[in-house]
Amino acid sequence: MISFNYETPFRLKQVKLHRAWLSKVIVSENKKEGDINYIFCADDYLLEINKSYLSHDTLTDIISFDYSVGNELHGDIYISIDRVRENAQDFKVSFDEELKRVLVHGVLHYCGYKDKSKKDESLMRLKEDEKIKMFHVEQPLK
Repeated sequence: MISFNYETPFRLKQVKLHRAWLSKVIVSENKKEGDINYIFCADDYLLEINKSYLSHDTLTDIISFDYSVGNELHGDIYISIDRVRENAQDFKVSFDEELKRVLVHGVLHYCGYKDKSKKDESLMRLKEDEKIKMFHVEQPLK
């Protein structure tokens, strides 16, 4: 089950829609959905995690801890809303688009995609774009 948790005043809109989309992403990669916890937080919260667990003294938009077993995905995905907002401005995209990119980025890591080399990063971006296109809001019939 995908759950959304908050260590910041931010609240995700359309929770059911985001949950259904992320579930479809997992299935599209031939994986099974286990327990995936998203934790939305601020820069200082994620910086402490980065220092404590990864020995990195830098700001980041996402840190994921992968507890997957075989094809069943499990893990904790921490997202800094401060970084997402700033990155959206830097990349000249909407906050919602950048948030979707970060949300799916964590799941794609659990699916086995990496982003340490230029080649891996390029594939990760392609996968992010492909999966973001799977997100859509049903429009009522007129």
